[in-house]
Amino acid sequence: MISFGSGQYADVNGIHLYYETHGEGSPLVLLHGGLGSGEMFGSILPALAAQHRVILVDLQGHGRTADVDRPLDLALMADDVAALIDHLGLEQPAVAGFSLGGGVAYHVAFRHPEKVGRLVAASAHISRAATYPEILQQQGQVSAAAAEFMKETPMYELYQRVAPRPEDFSKLLDKAGEWMARDFDFTEDVRGLRVPTLVVAADADMAPPSHFVEVFKLVFKLLDGGLRDGGWMNEGRPRGGHALAILPGLTHYNIVDSPLFAAVTLAFLEQKA
Repeated sequence: MISFGSGQYADVNGIHLYYETHGEGSPLVLLHGGLGSGEMFGSILPALAAQHRVILVDLQGHGRTADVDRPLDLALMADDVAALIDHLGLEQPAVAGFSLGGGVAYHVAFRHPEKVGRLVAASAHISRAATYPEILQQQGQVSAAAAEFMKETPMYELYQRVAPRPEDFSKLLDKAGEWMARDFDFTEDVRGLRVPTLVVAADADMAPPSHFVEVFKLVFKLLDGGLRDGGWMNEGRPRGGHALAILPGLTHYNIVDSPLFAAVTLAFLEQKA
C-alpha cells in the first residue's frame, strides 16, 4: 500500500519543491498533469515502485509545492526538475510525465539532455494546433472565475487537502488558463531529441492518435522512426531507441490509472539502448 505525504522539500531554482521517493532500483522521476500532484499516479505507482526508485515531484503551484512569483512555464519547471536531479545526485534518471508533466519532461530533455537517461511523454502533444477545438474552448474558460464551479471536482479536493496555501487555488487557475492560452509548437525541439523517448497516448486523447503517430514518424524522421519494417532482428527499429504506444480503450482522463501505461513504461525502461 502506497501512502502519500511523507516526502521532503528541496530548495532548488528559487522554489521550495516537494518530492516523495517510493521503491528501490534505477531512478524514475515522475511528473503529474495540470491541477494535479504526484498522488494522481496512485493506481500505477505500486507497479512502478516495485522495479524503480520513483521520485514523485509536485510541480510549481501544484500539490504540496507552493507557487512562486513567476508564470507557469514548461521551461522553468523543467529547470526545477533538472535542479532536483542534481540535488539528489541522480545519474541520468528516466524522466516520465503525463500531460503538463509530459511537456515538462520533454523540456528537461530539450534543455538538459545530459541529465536524462530515458524519456516517457504521455498525452503530451507538441503543438497547440493538435488539440481538438472543443478542448481549446474548454481550456479558454479556465480562470479564477471558474473556482466556484470546480469545488466539487477531485482537483479542488486535492488542492484543499494538501496545498501549503489552499486559498491560492484561484491563482493557480488563472496561471493555468494563461499557460493554456499560449500558442506553442515544439516540433523543432523534438526533432533534435537524442534521448531515447517513448511517446504514449490514449486512443481517445485530447489530440488525435494521428498526431502522436506523426511525432514518432515525422519528427523522429532523421532517426528512421516509423518509416520501414522493423525486421526479424529489430534491425529496422528506429535508431536512438525511440518507441510509440497508443493505448486502447483509454482517454486523457484515465490513462494514468491504467496498468497498460505502467506496463509500456516499464517495458521501455528495461530496453537496452
